[in-house]
Amino acid sequence: MKQAKNLPLIYILTICLYLTSIVDAYTQQILVGAEQTQLYLPQLQGKKVGVVGNQTSMLPQSNQKHLVDFLLENKIQVVKVFVPEHGFRGTADAGEKINNSIDTKTGLPIVSLYGANKKPSAEQLKDLDVLVFDLQDVGVRFFTYISTLHYVMEACAEQEKPLILLDRPNPNGGDVDGPMLKKGFDSFVGMHPIPIVHGLSIGELAGMINGEKWLKGGVKVNLTVILVANWTHEMSYELPVKPSPNLPNALSIRLYPSTCLFEGTVVSLGRGTYFPFQVYGYPDARFGEFTFTPVAIDGMSKTPPHQNTLCYGRDLRSESLKQPFTLNYLLEAYQRSGMKEKFFNGYFNTLVGTDELKKQILAGKTEAEIRATWKQGLQDYAQLRKTYLVYP
Repeated sequence: MKQAKNLPLIYILTICLYLTSIVDAYTQQILVGAEQTQLYLPQLQGKKVGVVGNQTSMLPQSNQKHLVDFLLENKIQVVKVFVPEHGFRGTADAGEKINNSIDTKTGLPIVSLYGANKKPSAEQLKDLDVLVFDLQDVGVRFFTYISTLHYVMEACAEQEKPLILLDRPNPNGGDVDGPMLKKGFDSFVGMHPIPIVHGLSIGELAGMINGEKWLKGGVKVNLTVILVANWTHEMSYELPVKPSPNLPNALSIRLYPSTCLFEGTVVSLGRGTYFPFQVYGYPDARFGEFTFTPVAIDGMSKTPPHQNTLCYGRDLRSESLKQPFTLNYLLEAYQRSGMKEKFFNGYFNTLVGTDELKKQILAGKTEAEIRATWKQGLQDYAQLRKTYLVYP
């Protein structure tokens, strides 16, 4: 203690500042774009506002208040709400048509962007001054909220409506992996020339879409991104709300890029269970010792593959949250099946965004051999990504 008293004042101040920085690092909360209210509320005052949102459009530090409710409480004139796949409350099955409706809580009209049209029409935008976009992405090319983003950006650009995007963290962080989308294989589950795991926040991706002129005709939207505070791509982030009905926890989101590939095969990835994307199986004992039986579950999967049929496979619920994107599960199931071409369905190439992967698997290529063919594309993308990163 005597020595401590004799320390020069500058050393004591340095130690105090260091300890303060450690405390700050552990106490600073991640604040999503929706919580940076001082940055966007002034831009909405006196405007007729449309919101693109769903069950993920919450303010976590405000007792999970929904963005629409928050805006109405703050006297913002919300005119209508646009909703993506899974609907406004997030209870519709994957691929299930969403119809226009009325929100029973607020009385606001709900306009579906996953039904008759996936892009807001000129008629639907004409009574609006500005759109606010707030959806939670998971950092994966075939997660359709980013396709909804594309069409919303395009419609706003064409109708000269400004777009304010409230950013959210990518729960898969800065991971970048998988094959690049091949020209000619674009669809609603892959609209951009990016890898399966893209390593961007949805705000950063919006910047890339705008900057690279990927919208039809090369149009650019008047875009404002309200950034996340106190987050970096290296930080883990567990979502406070399920981004979709069949991504119930952090592990399902982590495994999603890898196990979603089974959507393009005859294999079940656990739809019709309470642990989707965390298991896989098929009605054949060759697939593994773990068993499960898919059943209809309202709000998750009404007609799952292999419904009411015992499936054999693997339980991945003990996998690490650090598990990166891998082809291991897909290749293992393919090899055990002995089905060759019949292992795949007609959706596989669309889902993965290329016809090369299926050819490589049928040719007996290993994961290492397949990955080698992605190298140049991923290197080029990494350089492009640097241009649009706004978080460390």
